[in-house]
Amino acid sequence: MPEAARRALMSEPTRQRSRLYLITPPVVADVDGFVSSFEAALSGGDVACLQVRIKPDGVIDEVATEAVAKAVLPLCRANDVALLINDSVDVCEAVGADGVHLGHMDMRVKDARKRLGKDAIIGATAKNSRHVAMEAGEQGADYVAFGAFYPTQTKADTVPADPELLEWWQAVMELPCVAIGGITAERAKAMSLAGADFLAVSSAVWSHKDGPKAAVAAFNAALDEAEAAF
Repeated sequence: MPEAARRALMSEPTRQRSRLYLITPPVVADVDGFVSSFEAALSGGDVACLQVRIKPDGVIDEVATEAVAKAVLPLCRANDVALLINDSVDVCEAVGADGVHLGHMDMRVKDARKRLGKDAIIGATAKNSRHVAMEAGEQGADYVAFGAFYPTQTKADTVPADPELLEWWQAVMELPCVAIGGITAERAKAMSLAGADFLAVSSAVWSHKDGPKAAVAAFNAALDEAEAAF
């Protein structure tokens, strides 16, 4: 696993600059085309990780997930970007990815840890629940994800979350947190200042009117402004 990626997604004692956490579209019909889009995104600036989340009907397509993950793995390795697989420990193992992101109804964090070992990155969805987030941390998660903070079309089964949740988490916990749900470059600074260590984005990058490179550049500019205001 790239060392910088490991440091980025695992707990650190002091607040660091927020970073970008990319998530694939739920459907990738043209794998080669997506690889080109991902390469363009990487040319726009700092990216901490890519989560491969192929769920055309809300259920993981493991065959498509594995195909996309294998295709982007060389770019991830070359650019020190952590590659995470949504839901599937099996695909993570098959691809040799850096870790998994687990929903609340998926495999338990501690069971995934037994399968993948101590060096794997394991993230967990907490939605708007402090209890679920703390439980995931107790089981050995490397980060928790809160949201949706804004309306999103990428994921249907969301619940609203308030930025105050990020403020609370940052004040009482060292475990990194990810903010997700309708986050745009225009909203990035506020989410970072609220306490998000990572901003998880999908359509705001892949469907940006000026392309993925411009989107990533805009996000990074906003996160630089936030860091200056810490």
